[in-house]
Amino acid sequence: MRMIPWILPARTIPNGKRTKMITVGMNYHVIEGKQGDFEAKFGAVMEALNAAEGHTQSTLWKDTHDGASYLITSEWSDESAFTEFIRSEDFRNVTNWGKEQILSGRPQHKVYKN
Repeated sequence: MRMIPWILPARTIPNGKRTKMITVGMNYHVIEGKQGDFEAKFGAVMEALNAAEGHTQSTLWKDTHDGASYLITSEWSDESAFTEFIRSEDFRNVTNWGKEQILSGRPQHKVYKN
């Protein structure tokens, strides 16, 4: 299944300033039989994302043709907020767990800018 990314336009935030949002596509392929573990862990990942400065929302997508393939789309206020998050201890802990027990390969991230 091929997913087409969307690019978010500039938005007006409560103080009246316009900001450019970015969308990040994070692609993961899990070890066969570990899909349930990956999906369950996404709840903890969402907690870390929601606590991150600049994070707006995220969604977990599952490939209907390859049940071990996932995409997380994540909206951020700007690229520096996302970069700060992926350098954080929270993100490192989740990715270490994934590399050791769940993922069949290296995750691939792509940033879509307006």
